[in-house]
Amino acid sequence: MNHYPIAIVGGGLGGLTLARVLQVNGVEAALFELEPDAEARTQGGMLDIHDDTGQPALRAAGLYDGFRTLVHEGGQAFRLVDSSGVVRFSQEDDGDGGRPEVDRGQLRQLLLDSLAPGTVHWGKKATGVRALGGGEHEVTFADGTVITTGLLIGADGAWSKIRSLVSAAKPSYTGISFVETDLREPDAGYAQAAALIGGGMFMSLGENKGFLAHRETDGSLHVYTAITASEDWLDIIDFTDTATAKKTVLAEFGSWHENLRALVGDAGGEIVPRRIYALPVGHSWARTPGVTLLGDAAHLMSPFAGEGANLAMFDGAELARAIVAHPGDTEAALAAYEAELFPRGENSAAESAANLESMFGDDGLDATLAFFQGH
Repeated sequence: MNHYPIAIVGGGLGGLTLARVLQVNGVEAALFELEPDAEARTQGGMLDIHDDTGQPALRAAGLYDGFRTLVHEGGQAFRLVDSSGVVRFSQEDDGDGGRPEVDRGQLRQLLLDSLAPGTVHWGKKATGVRALGGGEHEVTFADGTVITTGLLIGADGAWSKIRSLVSAAKPSYTGISFVETDLREPDAGYAQAAALIGGGMFMSLGENKGFLAHRETDGSLHVYTAITASEDWLDIIDFTDTATAKKTVLAEFGSWHENLRALVGDAGGEIVPRRIYALPVGHSWARTPGVTLLGDAAHLMSPFAGEGANLAMFDGAELARAIVAHPGDTEAALAAYEAELFPRGENSAAESAANLESMFGDDGLDATLAFFQGH
């Protein structure tokens, strides 16, 4: 059984940022990730990296210049369209915005490449955790290996195994389900739909549902079809039968413009269903010796404020800062970190929940239009 002074469970952006900022400051940590390797799956679409959270975290990691090379020029453009395909609001990317877009997979690779060899332990799915006393913990993995650690950090996402050590809270369904599709060569095969989307972020809202899309760095379109539905609605759809799945989803958009319906109907590849879950707004826990959480494990929220990945990275950088500022005193470090983590997470989770209600309410289009016109 191996012992690690600091063990991070979860190799998403937050866990990787934590490991990197610790290493920059001369502190070693071991990171355990359930995926078998860095190429095991695609990493989602575009992320807007905020100048008050994600960007400071990347500066702390010494990776800001590398991040700037990944920025999708023009990606901050935004377009809001009604269900008949009429553009209601449009804003071009002038290059001066505080939320440049990058490809999530490329950003993750930047972080991975920055870590010392051997930092990430792949194929380590945590299946059991228990406190040993004195702030130490034991983690069991699916492959049968067991480790102990003096500081255990749960960066393991929405369904965190580590969360059970500090909190009984579990994510709840928000009422919104996504169906995720891609148009790989839109400008060639689906020019009208591609022209409607534009060069950056896109929304079309109405009737308690809508399409959320963005142009990726390779020119393809990544689309989230959002529907207000019961938690079991996705279960009635056979997503292995692509043609029938498309028809079922598009039946919810019968009167919408053909160029919007094409975002599902003309999509290639698999269709991915996603239910949107969130932890209670204001989720927190009593100080528990030797363990803490970051990112979705700590404050899972809906994606409708664009804060999830940014907060995960910022959490990681701030936790590293606290550890470095309190050498030899883990409890002081965790207390300082959590004192800022809880209000930070609550504010963003409240914003995300409010945006969900606004965007998918009965007047979602007008409410969203008023929001962007006001900004």
